[in-house]
Amino acid sequence: MSENAKTPIFPLPELGLGCMSLPDSYFEAEKIIHAAIDSGISFLDTADLYQKGQNESHIGRAIQSKRADLILATKVGNEWNPEGTSWSWNPTKAYILKAVEESLRRLRTDYIDLYQLHGGTIEDPWEETLEAFELLKDQGKIKSFGISSIRPNVIRKVMEMNPPATIMMQYSPVDRRPEETVFPLLENSTTRVLVRGAFAKGILIDKPSAQFLDFPKEKVEQLRKSIQSTGYAPEAVLIRFGLMEKAVSSLIIGASTAEQIEKITKGYAESKSVPERLIQDLKSKFTPNLYQDHR
Repeated sequence: MSENAKTPIFPLPELGLGCMSLPDSYFEAEKIIHAAIDSGISFLDTADLYQKGQNESHIGRAIQSKRADLILATKVGNEWNPEGTSWSWNPTKAYILKAVEESLRRLRTDYIDLYQLHGGTIEDPWEETLEAFELLKDQGKIKSFGISSIRPNVIRKVMEMNPPATIMMQYSPVDRRPEETVFPLLENSTTRVLVRGAFAKGILIDKPSAQFLDFPKEKVEQLRKSIQSTGYAPEAVLIRFGLMEKAVSSLIIGASTAEQIEKITKGYAESKSVPERLIQDLKSKFTPNLYQDHR
């Protein structure tokens, strides 16, 4: 954190479990959640959208006896139609106040640590959206609010109106778009970034190389080989890559097996020894990509 950086609104652990990839089976999901908690991960991130609410229900059931020791984050804004076949964007105050009650019920808790808007556009009714979050804070139903957005114009608008505790956005060596304007805007504020996509869907670790944004397959392969040649586990390098940014407080990393939890936590421990120089060298070899829309 830079010398002028302010204390975050809501300090968070550096590593959180992204729950979107949890299996449909409760007992399989429970194994992963408990493996994460047993390995020291105390921050869980989900959304009411995932598995049409079942994801929240699995988490609520699995952590019931451990709730007081955990930081629980979920998201709101995507409303399923009555048939459950599609969803639409609904950031209105009325919907947020209704949806939070369902999330609280599924999560088996009377408060949510971090309640996030699951998207956002510049045309959204931000006054009433932010009013809803402030009301929920006053009622004690949430501790802090955040947004999940990669759009610089949206982020600037919300920061001017009512800075959120967190902003979730994608960031990795194949998606460095936040470096241009968003990270500089946030690093000396009280708002912190939650990084998703730190492993780039696994293509920088062990999944087959593929195009990613404007990175062609061949360039992704070069980047992966550069990471592998460092002598550190790819997970360690990618975790260090994200956490080295001053604006970033946490990486939200998903897992669909208990074995993946082990790799993540080992990578996090090893990331402490990855030198900053190595990350800077890696960045210098590849041109960062830029936002083309919503600037």
